[in-house]
Amino acid sequence: MRCNEIMAGARADCALKIYGHDHAELERIATAARDVLRTVPGGGDVEFDALGRTPVLEVTPRRDALRSLALHADEINAVIGTMIENERRFDVVVRLPEAARHDIDALGQLPVIAHGGTVQVPLSRVAAFAVAARVGTITREDTQRRVAILINVRGRDTEGFVFEATERLRAEVDFPAGYAFEFGGQFENLQAARTRLTVVVPAALALIFLLIYASFGSLRQAALVFLCVPLAATGGVVNLWLRDMPFTISAAVGFIALSGIAVLNGIMLISYFNQLRAQGASVRAAVIEGTLTRLRPKLMTALVASLGFMPMALATRLGAEVQRPVATVVIGGIITSTCLTLLVLPVLYDWIESRQLSTQRNPSSSHAS
Repeated sequence: MRCNEIMAGARADCALKIYGHDHAELERIATAARDVLRTVPGGGDVEFDALGRTPVLEVTPRRDALRSLALHADEINAVIGTMIENERRFDVVVRLPEAARHDIDALGQLPVIAHGGTVQVPLSRVAAFAVAARVGTITREDTQRRVAILINVRGRDTEGFVFEATERLRAEVDFPAGYAFEFGGQFENLQAARTRLTVVVPAALALIFLLIYASFGSLRQAALVFLCVPLAATGGVVNLWLRDMPFTISAAVGFIALSGIAVLNGIMLISYFNQLRAQGASVRAAVIEGTLTRLRPKLMTALVASLGFMPMALATRLGAEVQRPVATVVIGGIITSTCLTLLVLPVLYDWIESRQLSTQRNPSSSHAS
């Protein structure tokens, strides 16, 4: 909650911010919006953020009575409130018995000194008392008055909840001219992070491909290694679907980590194939021996990573909403990556490299065909 408040100004996963100029109208809109949000599937906790009114005792001077007694409003302030003297403010606290604090008639009997200290008159003679409900807190953002509704999304992705809630609010809540709303909190962070990821992820994958190409010096082998990324991502997507978990920024981070693990496994396998071929083995022999030799190290790597992430995948306490998507993606991706890399990658390597050798040995027949 504290991190949410620091980042987005709201102590919840998501916040509906309503902007306008009249606070009474904002309260009406916020109440209607809260009732709508409570009926949207996924809205677990829907509450106001510091909205409401508190009872206030108002003391209004009676100007006619003040003039007849030659009193000044400062003399009333000296009895009930703040006294200003020589540009300095002094808080005056009047303590009454507990029984008299809620009795306006008793408050009205407080004495006020008039006529230079020769006359005492009751406060009720020179001032009117009234209890009124007043706004306790007025929040502003971007020079506009704002009220917020805090929402903790339960059992649903935040983006889907916000999209459905937006449609419902526009259809069922009347927003006069000059009043608008927007969703903030984690949804706002999600949009910003997604914008960054659309740039960062392709750039990272392109850099990985260039590094693989620089390592092998072959486009076809670099493409083979890079094939491990979609093979691993398939397992991550399937595991999210099996656990009925939405795609989140945490899951995106898991896919990035999974891509690195998958590429490392592919490099380990293909580099060993090349090493065996450099020692004189044929393509088929290098593939068979290399796959069987690297079977145990790859299985050990997959088991260690999967078992290491298992506590995070089963977490239910604080932080589980961040840990579970990452672990779910990594575990599912490692399983499919290990299986498919040991099956698909050797077959493709044998097929591509055998065709390449055949083309190099018979360039004329390749050209004629």
